[in-house]
Amino acid sequence: MDIPSRLASIFPRPEQIPAAMRIQEPLIQREYLVNGQLEQWTGPMQDVYSPICIQTQNAAEPFFLGQCPRLDGDAALRVLDAAVRAYNNGRGVWPTMSVAERISCVENFVFRMSQKREEVVRLLMWEICKNSGDAAGEFDRTIKYIKDTIDALKELDRNSSRFVIDSGIIAQIRRAPLGTVLCMGPFNYPLNETFTTLIPALIMGNTVLFKPAKCGVLLLRPLLDAFRDSFPPGVINTLYGSGRDITPPLMRSGKVDCLAFIGSTEAADALKLQHPKPHRLRCALGMAAKNPAIVLPDADLDLSAEECSLGALSFNGQRCTGLKIIFVHQSIADEFLAKLCARISALPIGMPWEDGVKLTPLPEDGKAERMAAYVQDAVRHGAKVVNEHGGSANKTVFFPAVVYPVHEPMRLFSEEQFGPVVAVTPFTAISEPVDYIVNSRYGQQASIFGKDPEQIARLVDPLVNQVCRLNLNSQCQRGPDTFPFTGRKDSAEGTLSVSDALRVFSIRTLVAAKLNNTNKGIINGIVHDRRSKFLSDDFLI
Repeated sequence: MDIPSRLASIFPRPEQIPAAMRIQEPLIQREYLVNGQLEQWTGPMQDVYSPICIQTQNAAEPFFLGQCPRLDGDAALRVLDAAVRAYNNGRGVWPTMSVAERISCVENFVFRMSQKREEVVRLLMWEICKNSGDAAGEFDRTIKYIKDTIDALKELDRNSSRFVIDSGIIAQIRRAPLGTVLCMGPFNYPLNETFTTLIPALIMGNTVLFKPAKCGVLLLRPLLDAFRDSFPPGVINTLYGSGRDITPPLMRSGKVDCLAFIGSTEAADALKLQHPKPHRLRCALGMAAKNPAIVLPDADLDLSAEECSLGALSFNGQRCTGLKIIFVHQSIADEFLAKLCARISALPIGMPWEDGVKLTPLPEDGKAERMAAYVQDAVRHGAKVVNEHGGSANKTVFFPAVVYPVHEPMRLFSEEQFGPVVAVTPFTAISEPVDYIVNSRYGQQASIFGKDPEQIARLVDPLVNQVCRLNLNSQCQRGPDTFPFTGRKDSAEGTLSVSDALRVFSIRTLVAAKLNNTNKGIINGIVHDRRSKFLSDDFLI
């Protein structure tokens, strides 16, 4: 079936939806977790619609998935107070637990979470239209991340279990929690990337306020019971509603000790500015990126086209690590574009449960229209859509547009489009893409495609001081989770990986004493009789 015909008939009738994928009735969620209880919200509710439209006799209409609470500022502050009380200036049950005890709670949670796989994966598909393989992969990767985090904390604690003696001082150095953490995740990875901050913040002894992403909120309802039953009251609390309504009073209160946020640079800046004591606010921020690819004259064009199509269009281009602009040498531009367009034309488009589908509906309201606006702006300034049917749309579905040549002052040249529009720019001198990266607001990653070691080396040395990861002959990406994930400039603050995140959500602290007989006796008495959870030589296995 050709692309126009496929787009015209893309939305299913109710009977065409596989039985296992059907939502039998709307999920009306009034519960929110606060102080160890699932409270019932009696105020305004937020309607949740799927980007999947259902074909009726008259038209295709967005599918109503359910409702969730729309808390106001006062309710949000009550939730914040529950987390602050549970932390109790570091004297609460959770921050004073031993590492082994906190690990046990997280292990119980991950066991309970594993039992909800099918339900969460199905909601991932309906709420954000992640295809079945990617939705299952996100769930499984999150489970693995939690288990890897437990292992990393054990290793960190083992290294901290020994005492250090230097210059006549004996000390034990461990990591302690920061306080109350506000975690806000992104809609494109509402489970995985949210949990890459939520879990390390919890396991290090912080109490947490957890606000689900704007798209992908109902999929977390199956996990609320597991959160409630796995952690002491007030340790994990959930917030629902508009970020514009509930986050300003939280930040202005000054009671948030750490902000974990993955989203736009502008939103992160606004949140930080509202805190009355910015020097006390610790941040772990994953923000915008405009990751470029550089395709050199000697590059393997089949490989480059394949990796660039994946990098630009995985999950419809809605990834901060996606390739947002491709620089290709003028001498190979036509051949590269032909190969790139051929691969994009072959990408299956459809509903997320269909086998092998790669392109699915876009979850954000008005997203297809915003993508069209990027294309129209570029065309007004002299670019063309070079792939057949590029930019064709039907409601929430937008077929990828390859736009060439992209240059200033087109919005695509500098703005992160975060969707299925592929910007391609020709260059003749290598200084052109290098200067672009140097002058960019962003500095997350870049990809280089080529074969000449000397030329690639000449690019590596300056670019590692501009971005935080260079990918050779491959798309930009986050994994594996043991690698550091961060960015320069306006792209990130703090480093996330399995081990780095444990450090981001904690601070080194120590107990020290002059090495004399009196202090030896005190320390030996504490350790031998297990009087302290901090001063301890216990070795976690």
